[in-house]
Amino acid sequence: MSDTPVSRRAARVAPFLAMDVLAAAARRERQGGTVVHMEVGQPSAPAPRSAIAAAQAALASGRIPYTEALGIAPLRERIARHYAEAYGVSVAPERVVVTTGSSAGFVLAFLSLFDAGRRVAIAAPGYPAYRSVLQAVDLEPVGLSLRAEDGFVPTASALRAAHAAAPLSGLLVMSPANPSGTMIDQAGLASLAQACRALNLRFISDEIYHGLTYGVPAATALAVDPDAVVINSFSKYYCMTGWRIGWMVVPEALVRPIERLAQNLYISAPYLSQVAALAAFDATGELEAVKADYARARALLLNELPALGLGDVHPADGAFYLYADIARLTNDSIGFCRRMLDEAGVAATPGLDFDPEAGAHHLRLSFAGGEAEAHEAVRRLRGWLR
Repeated sequence: MSDTPVSRRAARVAPFLAMDVLAAAARRERQGGTVVHMEVGQPSAPAPRSAIAAAQAALASGRIPYTEALGIAPLRERIARHYAEAYGVSVAPERVVVTTGSSAGFVLAFLSLFDAGRRVAIAAPGYPAYRSVLQAVDLEPVGLSLRAEDGFVPTASALRAAHAAAPLSGLLVMSPANPSGTMIDQAGLASLAQACRALNLRFISDEIYHGLTYGVPAATALAVDPDAVVINSFSKYYCMTGWRIGWMVVPEALVRPIERLAQNLYISAPYLSQVAALAAFDATGELEAVKADYARARALLLNELPALGLGDVHPADGAFYLYADIARLTNDSIGFCRRMLDEAGVAATPGLDFDPEAGAHHLRLSFAGGEAEAHEAVRRLRGWLR
């Protein structure tokens, strides 16, 4: 018997570096230091007033129960209506699954779609938890390296090449993307969906940053493939990270298998969070004002960072991130980010969190703190990098 009481599954899951940086920043603050937080994708704005009021009213009722594993009917119906209003896509409420954040959605999707040992393509750079969750459920993540000539988005040709090298079972994409903010347009999604159908792959679309775009609105995969599995959340646009509430839209044949998994793994998403999420759909004006603050922060950083040697960024068309190539400054993004926190009081995430290969000379800056935080970050970095 091994001396280490840790499963091989747990041992191979990498640390989430953004959360490690957050912990280091918190230690600095406990010791009396100040930090400009650009390490995590967490809106600085609170949840919408309507969401908070709805949760308070529900709490005052005195009973906070379990719900159906798939979520309360009014929320599932409202999410389905959102697709008609935002995208012109018809979705039956019965296909909507309310989840404990998008994180639970990934677990449910991976367990319901793939048998152990299967290979799933993901973008590199990409959201680090994809790799970790896939590995935790005994699946193999396969990175598709993104190229400047493709606009730093995954392409059907890259997918076909990866499948030819060793057969895949699925593709997971995100648009707008973390860490880069790049977007896949509807034609690109259609091309990927067509390739998935031709190769008999399952197509999963992470749309958690929908609503946070700075030009053309994001397209949903459901507009090009009704059998796509779509995952979304109230964390980002709706400013409800800690409420842990999200959703999936799945093909009809997957509803019951996912329901069985959800019943046993989670029972249900928190009732209070479901009630609050339903009310959040009525807060568009408030949320658009928050997004306008992100837009100002984005514009400021894109204008100021080049003079600091941080101007080589992926197209930041959505989300609230800039992914910068810092090769002219360092090839050690972990050490660079550690020094930036210790010496300048600016927290950022090393690129190795998002790309184990090329991430050593990249970092991600989140401007979810808005314009004021971006101003302070530029001021500190200007002094540190001069």
